Amino acid sequence: MSQARPMPEAAAPPERVRRHRLSTRVWHWVNALAFFVMLMSGLTIFNAHPRLYWGQYGANFDPAWLQIGAIEDRGYLRIGTLSLDTTGVLGTRTVQGVAQNRAFPGWATIPSYYDLALARKWHLTFAWVLALGLAGYGVLSLVNGHLRRDLLPRPGELAPRHVWREAVQHARLDFPRGEAARRYNVLQKLAYLGVLLLLIPVMIGSGLTMSPAMDASWPWLLDLFGGRQSARSIHFIAAWALVLFLAVHLAMVVLTGPVNQIRAMITGWFRLPEGRD
Repeated sequence: MSQARPMPEAAAPPERVRRHRLSTRVWHWVNALAFFVMLMSGLTIFNAHPRLYWGQYGANFDPAWLQIGAIEDRGYLRIGTLSLDTTGVLGTRTVQGVAQNRAFPGWATIPSYYDLALARKWHLTFAWVLALGLAGYGVLSLVNGHLRRDLLPRPGELAPRHVWREAVQHARLDFPRGEAARRYNVLQKLAYLGVLLLLIPVMIGSGLTMSPAMDASWPWLLDLFGGRQSARSIHFIAAWALVLFLAVHLAMVVLTGPVNQIRAMITGWFRLPEGRD
């Protein structure tokens, strides 16, 4: 008689771990809303003068290092001496048979029509949301140890060999699993610290420098950023650096399991991906 084979044991469900504190989750979603409103209202403000300069002044007859415009029915993006045709996207586009000459199209701006005063109100209102949220998140992260425990790289993580190995694994879409997925990897830590400690403070500082009232109160801002026009250029570059970070962030969410990642940022609980044998 044949001997009965033992039934295979059922696989244990993936382990759930507490990944995000309440302060992190609230700040994440408030910050996401504030960023999108500020970006889209900022594009409306840029449409008022779609040129960027370096230095103290900057005017229509000064050479701009970046310019978006239209010549007749052709849109263009000019960076230094490089000129790109952007007809239909930037500079000019046709909506229901009517040509619209605007640096950024209405679907990418707040409000969708050109209103500089209203755009500034949106921009400055949510600038306070961003700044106060960052301050509150920073204080709570210091108090509850989130910054030290989760974001600061550990000894050895900044070694060139370790960073290179993490970069190669990510390029191969070989993401951490099992216990290795319990905490942020060094690439995540460096990216988040770069946003928190560099890009957002630069955005806030350069934004303040463009305010005549702040220049009168804190004239050292002009020296720090090299003038109001340089501050405007730095503000623009930092904003698009944040857009690039967001694009990579969303790509990683999709590639590593969007349901698990979004659920973790809503509830705080994260299911560890199963490890390999």
